[in-house]
Amino acid sequence: MSAITNATRTINWKPATMVTLALAVIAVLANPSGPLGSFWRPANSAVAPGTLLPLFVLLKIAEGLSFGVGISFLIFGYSMVKAISPASAGLTRAAHLSIAWLLFSWWPHDSLHIHNGMNNMAGLLAIEYAFHITAMIAAVILARFFLTLLRRPA
Repeated sequence: MSAITNATRTINWKPATMVTLALAVIAVLANPSGPLGSFWRPANSAVAPGTLLPLFVLLKIAEGLSFGVGISFLIFGYSMVKAISPASAGLTRAAHLSIAWLLFSWWPHDSLHIHNGMNNMAGLLAIEYAFHITAMIAAVILARFFLTLLRRPA
């Protein structure tokens, strides 16, 4: 049996799936455009034309699912990363957190864009730095982690 097969057996999929789906539904409903997102919806938010609305709805659903998967991975995924990792404990934890961040950060990133609006350039820049720089750092961590996997003796 491969290390990857063993790693996937270290997670209890039922609670991970339940957390993913519950958080996805909450994220979709609570985004600034959603029915429960009025607490951070801007007063002058744009309304998508009817032809584009389904595409925006699909994007919100994808972001919600990614958010749910990311938080589930944060809660349940460390054992899988640890099971295949020849890296140090610090790099293994950093890889685990990086994967989770790259999955769940889309929902708050996009929601903050909507909340901020396009007229607040300082707020927009802060959002871009907070999410883009951390995504770049996460990618570097994952590249380093991947190199340790490649260098592992067979």
